[in-house]
Amino acid sequence: MAARVESLSSSGILSIPKEYIRPQEELTSIGNVFAEEKKVEGPQVPTIDLKEVDCEDEVVREKCREKLVSAAKEWGVMHLVNHGISDDLINRVKKAGKDFFDLPVEEKEKYANDQAEGKIQGYGSKLANNASGQLEWEDYFFHLIFPEEKRDLSIWPKTPTEYTEATSEYARQLRGLATKMLSVLSIGLGLEEGRLEKEVGGLEELLLQMKINYYPKCPQPELALGVEAHTDISALTFILHNMVPGLQLFYQGKWVTAKCVPNSIIMHIGDTIEILSNGKYKSILHRGLVNKEKVRISWAVFCEPPKEKIILKPLSELVTETEPAQYPPRTFAQHIEHKLFRKNQEALLSK
Repeated sequence: MAARVESLSSSGILSIPKEYIRPQEELTSIGNVFAEEKKVEGPQVPTIDLKEVDCEDEVVREKCREKLVSAAKEWGVMHLVNHGISDDLINRVKKAGKDFFDLPVEEKEKYANDQAEGKIQGYGSKLANNASGQLEWEDYFFHLIFPEEKRDLSIWPKTPTEYTEATSEYARQLRGLATKMLSVLSIGLGLEEGRLEKEVGGLEELLLQMKINYYPKCPQPELALGVEAHTDISALTFILHNMVPGLQLFYQGKWVTAKCVPNSIIMHIGDTIEILSNGKYKSILHRGLVNKEKVRISWAVFCEPPKEKIILKPLSELVTETEPAQYPPRTFAQHIEHKLFRKNQEALLSK
């Protein structure tokens, strides 16, 4: 059975196993996340108020949309407030996820995935299957939550009983928010409103995959990462968290710690939209820090195009002589392969 990070954390160890220790060149940039979050100087992740995104008044509406588009171009990540999903529903989703992770590890093991067999849905921890053999300080629960007919409810947690209902309702509402965000981003590129949505698979094919990340307390947080630096492969990613800081963005050559903004949903632009927009929208490099004092939980929903059906490449309207295509055509599956291959090459070279 895979060793769970939660079990390590609660065993009372004072130093972490070597496979969790980051390489020397990374360690210099890992600080105390609570101190980092309090910093007031320097760049801050933008907060976008969506209250007026559909306002009748064109001037007011355009101003709101322009802020979102410029955050997507400059940062590729933002806190969304007044996003239309009720605090009550979000609190139910968070409570259900937390209650699941509060179960004894043996209970959670009933939902264990089997990555070696290609069964990625369920309860898991990262396997040391990359060339660096490096592990991350987290356990997780991963499953497809939308479209509803593609879900496998047999692997959804039965305890707490509220889990399926809260998560299903959240998935439906989040799918609506994704459509709205994709339409604003389409207009921001000078395209018709439904264009990006269509290019990533539309209502039938765009998959929403939820990953609940559980980052236990870490006795040596200055040596570990909850999740290593990466860009998301998705079209868009939406994140909730339990108000414990941890997310860092690599912006203008420095790691910037995201503040905890009450009642917000964090939205990332993923590689898929960066490719379609020919680099106009950014898929930002980000990572997760851990700490000694508090468990951090985040709920990430990745909106992903179908693996084989769509060729991802810069949209023809956005490719000109002065702005040639920056990315070769690939299916989503090929893009994932390419990233894994590149990561393993880098790990081998650094040994």
